[in-house]
Amino acid sequence: MQGNLPPEAQEKLEQLQDLQDTAQQVAVQKNQAETQLNGAQNALDELDDIDEDTTMFREVGELFVKTDYDEAQEDLEDKVDSLEIRVETLEKQENRVREQFEQLQGELQSMLGGGAGAGPSGPTGPGGAGGA
Repeated sequence: MQGNLPPEAQEKLEQLQDLQDTAQQVAVQKNQAETQLNGAQNALDELDDIDEDTTMFREVGELFVKTDYDEAQEDLEDKVDSLEIRVETLEKQENRVREQFEQLQGELQSMLGGGAGAGPSGPTGPGGAGGA
């Protein structure tokens, strides 16, 4: 069917596919950042239950390095802050890609004479599950 499309429609279809790929990549990155954020928040919560005099170690590459309570707490707080910003940035990017996808999809439908009600858009948009 793609071979029968006008060149402008073919181009928009390729742009839609690129946006869908981008949306999937952003969703994966966001999921990874959320997982890391949850881990850092859990570690910070656990730190509250640890006596400040307890010997602690942090992972540096393949090594464990001795650290004190205050340094561990500060490192975790910094990590949580930066991951929260990362997740927020990825959410904004995800929304921008979704908006671009929907706009381009509408343009393609209009170009092909389908209008707004032509065919189910359903969960096939960027992100897979329909979003919201």
